[in-house]
Amino acid sequence: MSINDYLIIIIPAVLLQLGLIIFSLKDLAQRKEFKYLPRLAWIIIIIFINIIGPLCYLALGRSYDHPEST
Repeated sequence: MSINDYLIIIIPAVLLQLGLIIFSLKDLAQRKEFKYLPRLAWIIIIIFINIIGPLCYLALGRSYDHPEST
């Protein structure tokens, strides 16, 4: 396999990871309450646990309140 074959797999994975991080951090910034952990813990999990961290926040960490409207 050449480097181009690997890039076809790596680039979408990196873009997915970055998209999940950005979306999760934006959602985290707009909410006042969280389930299970404080805000700082969720920030650390989102940033440092690849793909699984943002998905855990989206599935488990968001409270039922609606984000603040800006």
